[in-house]
Amino acid sequence: MRIAGVSRTLLVTLAVWLFASGPSASAQPFGPTKPKTTVTKLISRQPPAKITVRLESVINPSNSRLRISLSKQRAYLMVGDEIYIDSPISSGKRSGMTPTGAFRISQKDPDHRSSVYGEFVDSRGRVVRSDVSTKVDSAPGGTRYRGAPMKWFMRLTDSGVGMHVGILPGFPASHGCIRLPADIAPLIYQKVGIGTPAVIESERVPAG
Repeated sequence: MRIAGVSRTLLVTLAVWLFASGPSASAQPFGPTKPKTTVTKLISRQPPAKITVRLESVINPSNSRLRISLSKQRAYLMVGDEIYIDSPISSGKRSGMTPTGAFRISQKDPDHRSSVYGEFVDSRGRVVRSDVSTKVDSAPGGTRYRGAPMKWFMRLTDSGVGMHVGILPGFPASHGCIRLPADIAPLIYQKVGIGTPAVIESERVPAG
């Protein structure tokens, strides 16, 4: 017997094969799709921070300096030509958001909050709208602006770019600031001071 030009034997064979193969085989007739890249996998691509313990007693706010490589997504806290801390970072998600050049730390605040990026909350502190910018968004009635936390903030520019604790997804993702791991930011914070020089460059920073 033939059904619309196809033999009954062929149809039965095809049905048995689909049943035995399960839904994944029938849903993917051209082979399995590539697994999605998770945030955890992206983070793991960045080598973890390295600390040269023997320099801990040598480096201080009067002799430290910072070098930040945007191309390598690393921050280096240095004394002389030696690297005390070599840490992963996440800088501006678009070219130019994190400026390059020579800067100095002009402000330190361990519990800083952003004056531009944050969320709108109600009278009880419940989030009504997140991921807002005071430059473009207006607070809905009955709400107020609450800046995004920027723990261990070290300001580098008058426009608000600095270094602070943040999420490191494994690639540039900030609004311009230089995000640091939560366990590394306070270590850098205590070894720098107002006036500590910081160079931000796009070229790779050579190891000390």
